[in-house]
Amino acid sequence: MLPRGRPRALGAAALLLLLLVVGFFLFGGDLECERRAQGGPAGSSGALPCPLTPRVPPDGRLRGPAALEGDLFWDHNRSACAPLRSLLPKCELLHVAIVCAGYNSSRDVITLMKSLLFYRKNPLHLHLVTDTVARNILETLFHTWMVPALWVSFYNAEEFQAGVSWIPNTHYSGIYGLLKLVLPDILPSDLARVIVLDTDVTFASDIAELWAFFAHFSDKQVIGLVENQSDWYLGNLWKNHKPWPALGRGFNTGVILLRLDRLRQVGWMQMWKVTTRRLLLTLSSTSLADQDIFNSIIKECAELVLLLPCVWNVQLSDHTLAEHCYSTASDLKVIHWNSPKKLRVKNKHAEFFRNLYLTFLEYNGNLLRRELFGCPSQLPPQAEQLQQSLAQLDEDDACFEFRQQRLTVPRVHLTFLPFKPPLSQVPDVTLVAQLSMDRLQMLEALCSHWLGPMSLALYLTDAEAQQFLHFVKTSPVLSARLNVAYHVVYREGPLYPINHLRNVALAQARTSHVFLSDIDFLPCYSLYHDLRASISQLEQGRQHKVALVVPAFESPHYRISFPASKAEVLALLDSSSLYTFRYHVWPQGHAPTDYARWREAKAPYRVQWAADYEPYVVVPRTCPQYDTRFVGFGWNKVAHIVELDAQEYEFLVLPEAFMIHMPHTPSLDISRFRSSTAYRDCLQALKDEFHQDLSRHYGAGALKYLTALQRPRDPT
Repeated sequence: MLPRGRPRALGAAALLLLLLVVGFFLFGGDLECERRAQGGPAGSSGALPCPLTPRVPPDGRLRGPAALEGDLFWDHNRSACAPLRSLLPKCELLHVAIVCAGYNSSRDVITLMKSLLFYRKNPLHLHLVTDTVARNILETLFHTWMVPALWVSFYNAEEFQAGVSWIPNTHYSGIYGLLKLVLPDILPSDLARVIVLDTDVTFASDIAELWAFFAHFSDKQVIGLVENQSDWYLGNLWKNHKPWPALGRGFNTGVILLRLDRLRQVGWMQMWKVTTRRLLLTLSSTSLADQDIFNSIIKECAELVLLLPCVWNVQLSDHTLAEHCYSTASDLKVIHWNSPKKLRVKNKHAEFFRNLYLTFLEYNGNLLRRELFGCPSQLPPQAEQLQQSLAQLDEDDACFEFRQQRLTVPRVHLTFLPFKPPLSQVPDVTLVAQLSMDRLQMLEALCSHWLGPMSLALYLTDAEAQQFLHFVKTSPVLSARLNVAYHVVYREGPLYPINHLRNVALAQARTSHVFLSDIDFLPCYSLYHDLRASISQLEQGRQHKVALVVPAFESPHYRISFPASKAEVLALLDSSSLYTFRYHVWPQGHAPTDYARWREAKAPYRVQWAADYEPYVVVPRTCPQYDTRFVGFGWNKVAHIVELDAQEYEFLVLPEAFMIHMPHTPSLDISRFRSSTAYRDCLQALKDEFHQDLSRHYGAGALKYLTALQRPRDPT
């Protein structure tokens, strides 16, 4: 009989042997790859290849009859190995370039960046070549996103359009689809390597793995590309189909590795221009923008290209052959929606790809503000200041939530949908308001009442933003309106940042005047026209600091026959079908408007500020911003009207104008106000702080507001 300890020792040895065998099969191939990458012996000639995954063709190319022709100067044994990320210098800064123009492409860039940031483990420098529209959107977004270890540089696309505008191009990307050709001129001269991405790609892996392929470039290679995964360049898709020259199926330029330093050395700018001019003698235009020209160069100079494994650009066009490239989800690295149909493309695995894309589309971008493990995660300057301010707050303070919400900087996506700015006619007026998802249904009615421009701030989650997008696109009323600018402020924090939302919408107004309204009010049908006429009269009289008051009413009924004139409003008041706004719970809010005088008025009349006055007004766009300390419910408009009065604005009530409040369920914040003594105490503390700041700014002139604050009459 063996000693009792011997079976345990043998069992442990057997387990160790089993682990070694499994490890060999799992990691042996990668070790062989690493030896090759480092220049060591690659093993015997009979050794098994080590593909990116066991299911990807070893040479990274699609299998099929149209193999790439010519010698690509490609070491297939070496290229079959995925460059190990561990070969990268730790925390190396990776550079990514994207050309982006317009409203829709800006949304695509954000989804791309979510997927990229989700997997990345390295610092990133993003180089954005944009038009004015995209820069305004993305500069604000990244400034408010405040992602650690991410730097963003912008380049004006309009300055470089002349370099490619002479090329006829029928691709839907237009002139911007050609700008990748001039990236060596656009990007800094000391930038040697960059990954160039189309806006319609989604990452499913760490971009550092892609960057590692730069180590595989030969001395002559200047560009890394994935083979085109369709038969476009074979020239047999239809009768008389004549594509630009390419090697076999050619290459797709949705994902590019560029050695900018070498491109400049070989005279790239001259090279592609000469080739393009020669080919345009027989070809009328490019069909696939820069991709046609890149392929023409590679056809003549194959030694310039490094063939990348196909999983780094899985192309989902209608006639894609991409399924030959992958067989499991683990194979995927980058998905490319390279069809005008985008998510509507017909594909065997379209549902899987759509779900992967939607995961990032609706992903909470706030979660990507995380620091990098093991790398210095430098914060943007504004983020460092914010952290310092938040650290000084007392979490035991009963009003901590209020103070925290005031300091919170939510992400802001300006002009979420295409917007046509109003013509520079003076005078003009923009309706400014804010809303959340539970007030979305009021938009259509508002658009039918107000035909002028609007600037609306929406407080939404990432997922709600997509629901809103679908709501607008499927609404005949909203989709037809291009003079409504929607600005998404992404939800963050416990309280509703009402005045921050108003400031976002106010700052984006493009007219001389703004109508400061709320989303649950419908203005009279003629108000836009009447306000422009009233503003014209003010301009003629050189009256600039004037706040035009629009009298507000409310109905107890969810549905009413909206009055077409002042006479009908008076009739509804007399029949108790209409009331002055909040007359029963907060009369002082609108009492100074003097509704009795309005009934008889034929001309604008002046009224005096009084405590707690909060009318809806039309003022110059240069008016003071709202005070962001007031979050949730209570005193948010009152404080703004106090500021207007302190700056000596004159309040004039319009005799024919009116607006009517539409009933709705109470908000969460108003419910908290009514039920919580602590909530109301915090609001009073904010009022006191507001008056102290007012006194410091306006001196003795602010004493009358102190008197008013000593007689608090809060709504219930």
